[in-house]
Amino acid sequence: MHPAVQAVLTIVIGLGACIGYFWASNQLLDRVIFPARGANIARNIRRASMIRPWLFLFPAMFALGLYLAWPVLATLWLSLTDRDQGGAFVGLANYAQMSQDPKFWEAIRNNLLWLVVVPAASTAFGLLAAQLTDRIGWGNIAKSLIFMPMAISFVGASVIWKLVYDFRPAGQEQIGILNAIWTGLGGEPQTWLTMAPWNSFFLMAVLIWIQTGFAMVILSAALRGIPEETVEAAIVDGASPLQIFFRIKVPQIRSTIVVVWTTITLVVLKIFDIVLAMTNGQWETQVLANYMYDKMFRAFDWGVGSAAAMVIMLLVLPILVWNVVNVRRETH
Repeated sequence: MHPAVQAVLTIVIGLGACIGYFWASNQLLDRVIFPARGANIARNIRRASMIRPWLFLFPAMFALGLYLAWPVLATLWLSLTDRDQGGAFVGLANYAQMSQDPKFWEAIRNNLLWLVVVPAASTAFGLLAAQLTDRIGWGNIAKSLIFMPMAISFVGASVIWKLVYDFRPAGQEQIGILNAIWTGLGGEPQTWLTMAPWNSFFLMAVLIWIQTGFAMVILSAALRGIPEETVEAAIVDGASPLQIFFRIKVPQIRSTIVVVWTTITLVVLKIFDIVLAMTNGQWETQVLANYMYDKMFRAFDWGVGSAAAMVIMLLVLPILVWNVVNVRRETH
């Protein structure tokens, strides 16, 4: 069957199933469980009204339970079992084994380094770009160019930047931009991606390049929401552009900066594609997600791999919860 026909059939069947579910569930509720007739009509209508919202929520809750909650519970169970013993329960043995692996601690150190550098740099560059592009006539074109990397997948961006860092032996033409510039300045060509610990920063540059556009768009909208009266009053009082930016604008968009920072932090904690595509965790560039992948799908050690996945989830969860609470607080 042609893929386009399959796509149309999937949409039609999906919509039909949703419509059929809502129609059947409401009919069951109103005609069988709480029929709107007889002496208890008022009480039945009230009870049906209380239950009806849950009918609409049930498909989403079911999907979340099936595709989110169940995998988490299954991964937790796998982290407590040993494949070599036929899936026998071994408690925290996998976590103990993981804690004795130097590559795990290397991944922890690198993830912490990514957490310090990438959110800060992406947010700072995004804020700078948002401020500067709002002050020039061709700002929309500049924003489009800066945001463009967001349309590229992490693997695609990694391939592009791998060409930037490409190495050719001395005497050969350098096709990597960085080595072409370096040799043009009189230096020897370098294998940038093998130079620990600087290679981790070269990998971070890829994610910063991608996330700066995201930060710029969000922060640009926040800057435009600042009341003009406060800026005009500061200008009248003789404030310089830097004073207006740091003392007037930044404090008013602090909550947006925090949201952008934490959102990028969540991306960093799950970083995988860039490291896999560019170094595969070699030369001291290992990160937690790539470590989990190596253990689970290369070493086929589901116990340690699942334990690494649980560590990632435990690191992500507090930031995610805090982000949701902060957004709700700002909304109210």
